[in-house]
This record gives sequence, structure tokens and C-alpha cells, in this order.
Amino acid sequence: MFRELGAYLDSIKARDPAPRSRWEVLLYPGVLAIGMHRLAHWLFRGELYFFARLINHLARFLTAIDIHPGAKIGRHLFIDHGFTVIGETAHIGDNVTIYQCVTLGGTNPTSGVGGKRHPTIEDNVILGSGAQVLGPITVGQRARVGANAVVTQDVPEGATMVGVRARPTLVEAKQYQKDFVPYGTPCSEIFDPSTQKLEILQCEMEQLQKRLAAFAKERNGDEDDSETKGRDSA
Repeated sequence: MFRELGAYLDSIKARDPAPRSRWEVLLYPGVLAIGMHRLAHWLFRGELYFFARLINHLARFLTAIDIHPGAKIGRHLFIDHGFTVIGETAHIGDNVTIYQCVTLGGTNPTSGVGGKRHPTIEDNVILGSGAQVLGPITVGQRARVGANAVVTQDVPEGATMVGVRARPTLVEAKQYQKDFVPYGTPCSEIFDPSTQKLEILQCEMEQLQKRLAAFAKERNGDEDDSETKGRDSA
């Protein structure tokens, strides 16, 4: 038990440059919230829903972090700061990092799969401050969601999502990083807002070119059909 706790605190210290020791991490509201969620989830699985909710509300009062007792959380989740909401059917993998004001929210139950309304966050994902991940979607391993991004569709493994509605940034394979990057994205010009706008414009131009090519092909096909019918009638 204590060995596992030490490993958990060390995993947070490795992702956060602020603490000077592992024991300082014990005072983090995210650590308290997750510890209380483990108890609430155990009660929830035992169908002691009232007591599970009681622990949930107490944790929210103490930490400003609201984790539904039914949410499934893997090992070494790090919630930095607070004001985070995690819904009932959310499923979080191992070594996930969540910054402040993130919501793992649900959508209309009629559009869910088997009652699932909230996202699945796979291992080693980073969710930036203010990110909103909504619905029964999957965020692939090592993906990064930028600050204030709104994600409503599945995110591929290793992708970096930015914007509203969130879109992947164009990152060359040689620049793709598998190691942890604090705050989700490196401070380099590739993530500059101007660069991101150019990338979005490039994607839109490519889509327009494809549509024009399809339209030209369809038009040429119609002209060929007209010529064929004209020769047949003659």
C-alpha cells in the first residue's frame, strides 16, 4: 500500500516541477479528490449509492473537483489544481494528466452506446486547462488536448487537438514526442496561433480542391453522356 502510494506521488512529482518533495504532493487537492473517489467508487459498486454520493459531495466541497462515484479511474491520475468535472460513465486509463477546469461531460443518453454518455481517456493522455471532452468518444493513447479545446469526436493516438471544435494540428513525424510534455504542448513555433490558422486554411484549401476535382469529373461525365445520346439520336 505505502509502496504504491509512494509510486503515485513520484509519478505526480515527475509531471509537476512545483513540489520540492513527494510529501508536499500529499496536500494537492487532486490527490485528496482521487483518494476519496476510490472509496466512493467502492461504495457505488456495492450499490450503497447514498453513501457514495455523500463521499462525492464531501470531496467536491473540500477540493472543488467533482468525480461521479461511478467513474472508472486507472492508476496515477494527476489532476492539477481543481474545478474539474468527471461524469458517471467516464473511463480514464493510466498516467493521465488533467489540468484545471476540465470537463469530461456527457451527451444525450439516446445517442450513447450501451448507456455510456461520457468519454474514454486512454493511457498517458494530457488534457489542457479548460478542455471540454464531451460524449461517448475515445481519446487515444498519448493524445494531447489543448487549452479550451472542445472535443466531440474520437481522437487518434498521439494527436494534438486544438480549437473549437477541436482539430488535430499538423505535426511532422520526426517532431512527434512520446514523452510527457508539461501543460500538454511544447513551447515552439509549431503551436503558435498564427501557424495553426495557416494549417487550418491549408486543410480547407485541400478540401476545396478535392470538391472542385470531383465537380469537374462529374461535369465531364455529364457532357460525355450528352454527346453519346446526341450521336445515338442522329
